Amino acid sequence: MLTSATVEPALVVRDLDVAYGKSQILHGVSFDVRPGEVVAILGANGVGKTTVLNAISGFAKPSRGHILLHGEDIVRLQPHQVHGRGVIQVSQTRDLFPDLTVEDNLRLGAARGNGSLGVQAQLDSVFRSFPRLLERRVQHTRTLSGGEQQMVAIGRAVMGRPRVLLLDEPSGGLAPQFVNEIATIVASLKASGTTMLLVEQNIALAFKVADRFLILRNGRITGGAPMHSVGSRYDDIIRSIYL
Repeated sequence: MLTSATVEPALVVRDLDVAYGKSQILHGVSFDVRPGEVVAILGANGVGKTTVLNAISGFAKPSRGHILLHGEDIVRLQPHQVHGRGVIQVSQTRDLFPDLTVEDNLRLGAARGNGSLGVQAQLDSVFRSFPRLLERRVQHTRTLSGGEQQMVAIGRAVMGRPRVLLLDEPSGGLAPQFVNEIATIVASLKASGTTMLLVEQNIALAFKVADRFLILRNGRITGGAPMHSVGSRYDDIIRSIYL
């Protein structure tokens, strides 16, 4: 992980305002994510966490602010243009094709211009990281459990060789065994140098995989710190989120 303050951030969000109609969702949100870093955004339901990710990926249009990807302002780009620059989001709904096989869903995520050999090499790499998906490669995704579908969604994003990976509640609704597997997968991606912004309500999972956390309350960043500075004392963070 690169942590030096002199390293140019992979992602910079500055003074971001987002509204849906007359409802102001985000108010002046600002933060950085450095290359190879995992940053977790923590907060209660309805405070704007998903809106932060949607604004970065182009699905929510800010009324003010800037989003810089390795120095390029992408705030006005369309979602397909943001995706083409390597910002890939895994949504809470996963957005899989249920009647396609696991392998076909993964191949749909392949980065453009890879060529057939490049796609196969990337697919082989994903199967090494997700051995359960190798076992399920010819199954239709609708036959998989929720945890396995989440693995397919993350694996498909990895097929696109993301410069920044956005994960929206990857543990949401999963059985404990799959939460642990998802944590292992995210930790493996981190070890490979993948830059990630993680929205998560499972504080224990966030502490396992993230380098830093930010607290979002009522559309504003109200705090944050390196994970190592807090240790296992979750109570202070929980109070910051819910009280």
